[in-house]
Amino acid sequence: MEIAIIAHDGKKADMVQFLNKNKAILQKENIKIIATGTTGSKAELAGFKVKKMLSGPQGGDAQIAARVAEGKTKMVLFFKDPNSSHPHEPDISMLIRICDVHNIPLATNEATAQLLLLGLDEIK
Repeated sequence: MEIAIIAHDGKKADMVQFLNKNKAILQKENIKIIATGTTGSKAELAGFKVKKMLSGPQGGDAQIAARVAEGKTKMVLFFKDPNSSHPHEPDISMLIRICDVHNIPLATNEATAQLLLLGLDEIK
């Protein structure tokens, strides 16, 4: 299963903490992680194997949306920062819409992401 991880600048440290907390689930053989560029680099520094796309503002959000539409990405964990504006907001909205269109689980905060991963771990 391919899981996409994305985090706004103000949430990147939270994402890394979340990844470390869920390392046992995320490093299973059947889990593949993709990420926008900078988030992916942070995840790699934490010891995760990640396929990196472009950074979000350079089109990484759109690349992940395309993978969702193609049926490759099966879950998106996107730690959004609600307290700051983002110049690539249309790409973010498009990614959320594509997840809705294709019925792909999407978490925009840590609490929801945790529930998704716990549910995934239960499926085995």
